[in-house]
Amino acid sequence: MNRIFLYARVSTTDQTTDNQVLEVQANGFAVEPKRVITETVSGSTCAKDRKGFAKLLERMEDGDVLIVTKLDRLGRNAMDVRSTVDYLAAQGIRVHCLALGGVDLTSPAGKMTMQVLAAVAEFERDLLIERTQAGLERAKAEGKVLGRPVATGTTASVQAAKAKGLTQSAVAADLGVSLATVKRHWNIAA
Repeated sequence: MNRIFLYARVSTTDQTTDNQVLEVQANGFAVEPKRVITETVSGSTCAKDRKGFAKLLERMEDGDVLIVTKLDRLGRNAMDVRSTVDYLAAQGIRVHCLALGGVDLTSPAGKMTMQVLAAVAEFERDLLIERTQAGLERAKAEGKVLGRPVATGTTASVQAAKAKGLTQSAVAADLGVSLATVKRHWNIAA
């Protein structure tokens, strides 16, 4: 009997994998909770370097099926996605992507589809980076100040509160700034 696993990934802690799990259920797959692997890690991290994915690889066997909702859950780099799918196929594990109509990525048609879509996704990501860099360069050329605004007077205020013996949390609450801001100014001489 083939076991079905789900790999659900999000990039940041303010995101959740719940929608991915619900999407798999809505497509008629009954994946046992113990076979659902979720993790929060950037898609730019190679699949083999992710703790959750490594745990998944340890548990899967020949004949198992891995489901992902979208190709980018496996990775954002076309080469990484391809090597991951090729590795799984070599282990006898089929990979199905719901966004591609549930196509088996280890089949010949699935491989071709995956390669085309992964290449397009990587191209789009590269274009986004290029546009962002061009926008930053334009803003610099226009004399705009980039980055976090300078918190004027913060160092002196933090140091004064520190001298009174207040904790970093108390200083943050007193000054109405984040704890991270207090920590940045904590050990700076005023």
